[in-house]
This record gives sequence, structure tokens and C-alpha cells, in this order.
Amino acid sequence: MEKKLIIAIDGPAGSGKSTTAKIIADKLKISYLDTGAMYRAVTAYFIDNDYSIDSDNIYSIMDSIIIEFYEYSVLLNSQDFTYRLRDNDVSSLVSKISSNKIVRDRMVLIQRNISENKSIVVDGRDIGTVVFPNADYKFFITAGIKERASRRYRELKLKGREVELINIEQQIKERDYLDSTRKNSPLKKADGAIVIDTTHLHLEEQVNTILKIINNN
Repeated sequence: MEKKLIIAIDGPAGSGKSTTAKIIADKLKISYLDTGAMYRAVTAYFIDNDYSIDSDNIYSIMDSIIIEFYEYSVLLNSQDFTYRLRDNDVSSLVSKISSNKIVRDRMVLIQRNISENKSIVVDGRDIGTVVFPNADYKFFITAGIKERASRRYRELKLKGREVELINIEQQIKERDYLDSTRKNSPLKKADGAIVIDTTHLHLEEQVNTILKIINNN
């Protein structure tokens, strides 16, 4: 039986990890899982239903969650949250929601179940450290703060969003701080992970850098 391959790609917001991971999965003809989109969908779900992570029934809320991916759509309990993922209210609250231990424990379980028995590229912030510490390949993708803000700005402008670059940069700085200092599953380079700084790399260059490492092993 062919060995199942797990490629873990971690990194901060705007580093290019998700776009890179999608292309790598496509080129290797294996599955792809965007865990960041999962946490954003959960955050939108909490907001839209007036749920709180301090609620006494947080366990039952999380136990009832079913997340599915259909091409580029993210469904939570059969409701499409794709259009909500980059909304400001979601972006401002996702760090708080995703730092909750009950939320993270449930999400890690869902992520492992989705990835079971298949070759897959998984990107996020704790994939190589918590979700798949024994992944076949572990990468940590980063980039300078101004470059990451510019990428997010261009992405949102292409989608017709009215945004200010300075506000996006501040949001990313705050997200970096919250993600790296949280108690549960903080953002950090996993042991053995290969660091790739994409500040001055084109998308094709960062994809090829990772593929070369995988194909030469």
C-alpha cells in the first residue's frame, strides 16, 4: 500500500502559506486543507448566532459542529460561510475564538479526521507543532510585516473590499502578537521545520522551493 504523505505548512497571516499550499497540493495531486478557513468559519458561526466562548454550553456548541469543504467553499453545519471569512468582524475576533482550548481541541480532532487515510497538504499555525507533529514534511513560511500587509491589501481590493493598508498592517501585527503569545497552541516554528522567507520571493519561486525539497527526498 502506498504511504500516505502529510505536508504541514505553518506561518503567520499573509505569509503566503495558504496560496502556496493549494498549489503544492494541486501539483502533487493530493488533498488540501485550509485550517485557517475552518477557524474563520467557526468565528463567523459564533458571531452570527450570538454565541460566546465563555458560554456554559461551549462544549455542546463545539460538539455539534460539522465542517465540510466543497471546492472553494467552506460549509459549517451545511451553511456556507465562505463569503464571511474575510469580513472585518471575523478578522477582529478570530484570534480570540481560536485561542480557546475547547475550540482548538475540537478543531484539531476535526482536522485529523478530515486528513485521515489520505495524502494531504495542511496549512495553519499549529499543524507541525500540534495537529501533525510527525508530518513527513514541515515548513514554516514567513515574510516581512509590510509585505504581508501589502499582499492582504491587494487580495481584498481584488475582491472589491474598501480597505486601508495601514489598518491591515495593524491588524496583522495584532494577530501576530495574539497568535504567538496565546497559551494554547501558539504560533511557532515546529521542531525540524524548514523556514522559508517569502518576502522577496514570487509565488512560483516559493512553490518551487518547497517542491524541490519534497521531490529530492
